[in-house]
Formats: sequence, C-alpha cells, structure tokens
Amino acid sequence: MIKASPGPTPGFLVWRLANKWRVAVDRAVAPLGLTHAQYVLVASLYGMQCAGERPSQRQLADHAGLEALYVSKLARALESAGLIERTRDPRDPRAVELALTEQGQAVTGQAITVVQELLQQLLEPLGGLDAPRTRAFTEELTALLDVPLAPSVPNYESTQGTTS
Repeated sequence: MIKASPGPTPGFLVWRLANKWRVAVDRAVAPLGLTHAQYVLVASLYGMQCAGERPSQRQLADHAGLEALYVSKLARALESAGLIERTRDPRDPRAVELALTEQGQAVTGQAITVVQELLQQLLEPLGGLDAPRTRAFTEELTALLDVPLAPSVPNYESTQGTTS
C-alpha cells in the first residue's frame, strides 16, 4: 500500500512552480510575439552567439534542454517570423546551423530585459535575483537537474494479467 504524503511532495511543488513560471513568462513575452518556449530558444541562441558559437539545432536543443524535433519546429516558426536564420552546416549537410537575425537580436534583447524584470519579481520572496538565498536555490535546482534519468523499465507485474 502506498503511504500518503502529509503535504505536497517536492515533485508536485516543482511541477506547480514550473507551470506558474511558464505562464508568467508566456504572458511577459507575448507582446514581443514570443512564447515561453520560443524565448528559451532565442535567449539560449543569443547567449551562445555572444560566446562566438553558431550552434546547430542539435547543439541548441542540448543546451536548452529541449527535444531536437521540438527545436526544429520552433526554429521554423522563428525563421518565418524573421527572428532567426537557418543554414546548412558546410561540414555536415544533415545539420542545420542557427543564428539570430538583426531583428531577432533586437527582440531577444527586449525579451531578456522583460524576463529579467519578471524573475526579479518572482524571486523577491528569496531576496531577489542576486540574493544569497536565490543563489543557493539555483545550486539546489542545478543539482537536481544534473541527476541523469534512469532508463524507463515497464512494471510488468502490475500491467500483466493472468491468462489461466
């Protein structure tokens, strides 16, 4: 028998917080024509470009923690909006490199400012974006994200019926 938790579990709280923040970022970047997922993509691309990189879709997916197929879909929409350009990698014709356009850089800069202000507000209970509690919280979240996922193993005992 499974024992009931006396309060919300950490997993439930992380899920609720992730959803709350996603909705908040969606609302904050909507006036710029972006969704939260698109913001993650252009902000990650912005940071990588500032570091001198021109990442492939796969590299950007790995960096952002998104599925490569989803990044491809987002990249096509952002390209249609004139915010990024997608070009074939001359070293690997199967790979697509991504770069922000001038318009993409401008919109991304605005979006980063908006999201930084939002994060300051959301993190105020911990003392704000640069507070020691926020740094400790960030370290804890990073530790959790660094734990690799174990391969999924089906639970055959609970899904298999008897056939006698």
